[in-house]
Amino acid sequence: MNDHGALILFSGGQDSATCLAWALDRFEQVETIGFDYGQRHSVELECRASFRDKVVGLKQDWASKLGLDHMLDLSVIGQVSDAALTSDAAIALRDDGLPNTFVPGRNLLFFTLAAALASRRHLRHLVGGMCETDYSGYPDCRDDTLKSLQVTLNLGIGSNHVLHTPLMWIDKAQTWKMAQNLGGSALVDLIRTETHTCYLGERDRLHEWGYGCAACPACDLRQRGWAKFKRAAD
Repeated sequence: MNDHGALILFSGGQDSATCLAWALDRFEQVETIGFDYGQRHSVELECRASFRDKVVGLKQDWASKLGLDHMLDLSVIGQVSDAALTSDAAIALRDDGLPNTFVPGRNLLFFTLAAALASRRHLRHLVGGMCETDYSGYPDCRDDTLKSLQVTLNLGIGSNHVLHTPLMWIDKAQTWKMAQNLGGSALVDLIRTETHTCYLGERDRLHEWGYGCAACPACDLRQRGWAKFKRAAD
């Protein structure tokens, strides 16, 4: 297994795009994996290729490091989930206090399939953009969950994979700052214009912080993070 190779869970959103740049700065071989699970904001999948094509132009060695992109059809998730991200339901809180945008088992399944693919591709490191600082309380974004999953995957696959979550303990403003540190204003602008976060899939209007409806929880988080990032820079 290539100890210097990584597979990035790359959705086309801000967090995973930042993680892709983070990985390109650290590993010698980088591949990406995306999942089409019937998400209502499937426009994020259309952003993936454009971002991959453009991010490698920011640093000379990134182009030689970025390898294959893999896309998996996970429409089965829509058959077992009634979350707002896989249906036209209005975004709201559930009775248990979690937002109904939570798709049960999604990240667990993502990492399980990524680990299986990484084993075939001989890539040791798996990278995801999960965060426990600015998040909606999703159980499968928690650090404890992912540390436990790493143990389970290695036991179940007989591998020695390492799960990395570089955004786990930082907020959205710090995520923008990480992008700036990795690739300067060029990477920040690329993430701002070429990634997608809005849960409703709205991509008609470019705001200062990026495209979106400016009303859903994902847009609100991204907008507030951008404002805090800009204030700190002034």
